[in-house]
Amino acid sequence: MTLQPQEEHPHGLSGKEFDSLFTTGKPIIFAYHGYPWLIHRLTYRRTNHDNLHVRGYKEEGTTTTPFDMVVLNTLDRFHLVMDVANRVPKLQAQAAHIKQRMRDKLNEHTQYIHQFGQDMPEIRDWKWPQ
Repeated sequence: MTLQPQEEHPHGLSGKEFDSLFTTGKPIIFAYHGYPWLIHRLTYRRTNHDNLHVRGYKEEGTTTTPFDMVVLNTLDRFHLVMDVANRVPKLQAQAAHIKQRMRDKLNEHTQYIHQFGQDMPEIRDWKWPQ
């Protein structure tokens, strides 16, 4: 409820606090574990709402790998990188190349899980750097 204005919810952020976190004129890509419409609903009157892009749960998928569930809901790292390439002006010259690399990784992922029935080692064995 922090995303709501403080006038609408006791835990809400003031306009100034919200703008200091999310900026007033730059792209915002929000990866949310729930339904994307909720974030839009909570932020629809905020300063930079027009630049807010939300990735979230779409109820896609069936029995598959853990990472593939994220891919099917377009919340994976590859879709998020493509969102950044589409929205960050400084990346426009490289956007086509970046997006093609991410599509290639998604294809590699799909082929791997169909062949082996589990996520690729680079996904499955990934750990936070020390």
